[in-house]
Amino acid sequence: MQQLSPALKELSFHGTKSFHCAIYQTRSLGKGALVKHHWHEEVEILYFFGGEFRLEINMEQFYVHSEALYFINPGELHSIYAEKAGSPGEDAIVFSLDILSFDSCDAAQIQLIQPIKNGKMLFPRCLLPDHPGYLTVRDAFLDTMHSFGYPLNESAPLKYGAVTDDLTNQLFIKSSLLRILAVLSKHKLFTPTEKDLNKRVEEIKTVLTHIREKYKEKIYIQDLAALVHMNEQYFCRFFKKSIGRTPMEYLNEYRIKQAMRLLEETDLPVTEVCLESGYNNLGNFLRAFKKYTKTTPLKYRIHFHKEEKLY
Repeated sequence: MQQLSPALKELSFHGTKSFHCAIYQTRSLGKGALVKHHWHEEVEILYFFGGEFRLEINMEQFYVHSEALYFINPGELHSIYAEKAGSPGEDAIVFSLDILSFDSCDAAQIQLIQPIKNGKMLFPRCLLPDHPGYLTVRDAFLDTMHSFGYPLNESAPLKYGAVTDDLTNQLFIKSSLLRILAVLSKHKLFTPTEKDLNKRVEEIKTVLTHIREKYKEKIYIQDLAALVHMNEQYFCRFFKKSIGRTPMEYLNEYRIKQAMRLLEETDLPVTEVCLESGYNNLGNFLRAFKKYTKTTPLKYRIHFHKEEKLY
């Protein structure tokens, strides 16, 4: 198995040191990226309760138009986009399979939990309301959320998380998560891993990691293609199919996001923000910034700090 790309790995700690499980509520203020591309070693279960979203997992796109449950396996690259302003958001449980492991090495440990941890067995991609096991899984999901004190903050526009060290809550959480695994197993929804897909996903992770680490430098298509041993033409098609944007579109978008962060968090003049974001030409930077944000860097900074004072 190839080494996972560290720059895309989510660094935030899920849960506590003794109980690796946490819940999150993500709320949308408008159309656009809700959760950026990242991966983690834990399992994630997403509950969409309405709205219009595009969920990207590895090299596939899933359009969510109504209530649904989605499953993210360990190591899978994923992101979420709100396709429509006013989409409410999603709730998530992120947990390590270690909290469900058995020292007795029974059938559940050997045939299910260990294979998932080793990347040989996969959760189903999604579960929809018309599936006979949906209501049971959704209720177990909500029971888990309630054990953390859900709802956390119904009006929150950003990501809020909750953890627990309470013994009773942890027992309820474990039982709810095991109930989810039992229902999925009952309906034979776990599947073996596709080796070819794993290879392609690791190649995309390699490229995205390189962009995020080297975005301040000059980056050429031929260099990105060489990272995954492809010719430029095939690489561009491969990248566009995987991410939904061309390599240069992704690079420019990432650079502009870094510029936005610098405008929000520092007092650097625009010329320095331009250079720190990977642009060597101020005119090109201003045009790219206007394209992605519909405003200028100075106006963006002023508007951001005005909005910040309101909260």
